[in-house]
Amino acid sequence: MIKQNLHTHSVYCDGKDTIDQMVQTAIQKGFTILGFSGHGPCRYDEVAMKEEDLVSYRKEILAAKEKYKDQIQIYVGIEEDMTQRIPSKDPYDFVIGSKHFIQVKNQVKNVDYSQAMTDEITDLYGGDFLSYAKDYYEDLQKLAQFEEVDIVGHLDLLMKFNEDEHYLSFTDPAYLSYAQACIDVLVQAGKIFEINTGAISRGYRKHPYPHKSLLEYLFQKGGKIILNSDCHDCHMLDCHYAESLKQIRDIGFTSMMVLTPEGFKEAPIDQFGL
Repeated sequence: MIKQNLHTHSVYCDGKDTIDQMVQTAIQKGFTILGFSGHGPCRYDEVAMKEEDLVSYRKEILAAKEKYKDQIQIYVGIEEDMTQRIPSKDPYDFVIGSKHFIQVKNQVKNVDYSQAMTDEITDLYGGDFLSYAKDYYEDLQKLAQFEEVDIVGHLDLLMKFNEDEHYLSFTDPAYLSYAQACIDVLVQAGKIFEINTGAISRGYRKHPYPHKSLLEYLFQKGGKIILNSDCHDCHMLDCHYAESLKQIRDIGFTSMMVLTPEGFKEAPIDQFGL
């Protein structure tokens, strides 16, 4: 059986645990595959790794890969923010591409920082959250041109503080049209979409990214998916995995992507256990 997480943070960025602590917990929880994806250097992100940290980051993961090779498969990845691309994919087994920031009226704002900052962003759009969503998804489409990116991180991150639909209905027709247009472009580019449970573990959402309405559209369009926990705390490594796997199956997906030494491959959903 396969139990995998490729979206994992450590003390090298904003995670709580060391590489070794995270690996040990993964083994205890029955994971067969663990990929680390620290936040790549980003001029706007205070918690991102620094350029001078990257050699140690990779070296420590590779040491763990060797140390635990008989117990778990370990991969070296990175989470790249759209505002600052990595110079080369060569040092990494995989890359997650994410949009954490948006530029509006010559200001750069963090999309998932807080409810208050989401209010600030909305105010900069004259109180029109739909206009914000339109810009967000039109920019996110550009990941299709990022050849180094394998996985699209937390597709609808801008809705992190919208669990009660304070800003907008998750099924608003105009909103869905912007998100679906983005999905169309990224599916065509062959990107993998993660089902991300990170906001559940941190108490912001009750359901994973992307929302069910978008996940259903992904299924209709033949999108490739992967289940990740966006883990910042080893105790939450498989947060909401059982529930998410059930939702994935109920929607109709029959496979998910798995990372192997030969790259990403499709595996039947029944091979993913908990």
